[in-house]
Amino acid sequence: MNASRRDFLTAGLALPAVASASRSAGPEPQAPPARQPSSGPVFQYRTLGKTGLKVTTVGFGCMITSDGSVITRGADLGITYFDTARVYSGGNNERMVGAALKGKRNSITLSSKTHSATGKDALNDLDTSLKELGTDHLDIWYLHAKTKPEDITDDLIEAQQTAKKAGKIRFAGVSTHQGHTTLIPFLAKNPNIDVILAAYNFAMEPAVSAVLEEAAKAGKGVVGMKVMGGGMGGRGIVQPPPAKPGNRLAALKWVTRNANVATTVPSMTDMDQLDENIRAMAQSFTAEDQKLLAERREQIRPYYCNMCGKCEGTCRQGLPVADVLRYGMYADGYGQFALGREHFQTLSAEHASVRCATCPGCTVECPHGVRVAERLAHIQGMLA
Repeated sequence: MNASRRDFLTAGLALPAVASASRSAGPEPQAPPARQPSSGPVFQYRTLGKTGLKVTTVGFGCMITSDGSVITRGADLGITYFDTARVYSGGNNERMVGAALKGKRNSITLSSKTHSATGKDALNDLDTSLKELGTDHLDIWYLHAKTKPEDITDDLIEAQQTAKKAGKIRFAGVSTHQGHTTLIPFLAKNPNIDVILAAYNFAMEPAVSAVLEEAAKAGKGVVGMKVMGGGMGGRGIVQPPPAKPGNRLAALKWVTRNANVATTVPSMTDMDQLDENIRAMAQSFTAEDQKLLAERREQIRPYYCNMCGKCEGTCRQGLPVADVLRYGMYADGYGQFALGREHFQTLSAEHASVRCATCPGCTVECPHGVRVAERLAHIQGMLA
């Protein structure tokens, strides 16, 4: 590892602690310190911005969960934040989540999302979500996967406000995979947005921590997703080797130590992952954790898109490069081939037909070292 790369990585890994310290002059937006029931795990709580909602710092991302008993046990153990979306598993995820959390609605914070581009379609999505989840309201309803301020139209904002007035949602949110330096500052200043759900992990630039801090200072609830930095899998050919034991826990602790992030939504597919993720609330981030993540960052550098957005508009064939790389991450890093293919099939016919292996020369240059042409060709061969 050369000196400049090592310095960059060290700065990125260290920033959350610095950001937390910089806010020590004012009250931290979090609930009382960790508690441990007479029998059970330790839980840490924070307050989700100005919503007043007290949430566990480790929540439950339900996107790739297929076993409802894992969700039920998570709630029984004490996790209070659960996240799903209308588009997950063609709508089946919401139905499963609703069944798993039946009878627990008053003790949890429940969020879902709409991917629709118009207010009318979004409100239709909301009604369907409420029906599938078996509830009369959502605590947070996100406009999903937005990238630019222009994506947050007056029509969509009006839909969220209409839903609020009707009592169908308590708080309005926006989720973003790659709009950190442009969209999040805009959302931080928008009085209509209460919560921001953003991709955030150890592989991202320090600037991401900075914009999340500004959002938290503005009173927005901040929720971290994609916290594992591309997942923990790997196929060894066009993906890095599988992560070492302890990598998953270290990655989650890296995010939760940042006081600007109220909660997180790591994916959980089985009881072992659930137990491991909960342990992150009882353990400090250590020098050994930092070493593990530094090694992992170098392993994933040629393969993992950290969604900085700097490649946008640079593909001569107009591909949404970061999106396609994310779809491949679902298949390779998460081990969720069906999910990756489901997302790939949302591409326009023009983009879905592109084959990077036949392109005369890639015009995309990743500043972080991702081998874009090779990676895209692999994803197209796998998911098309």
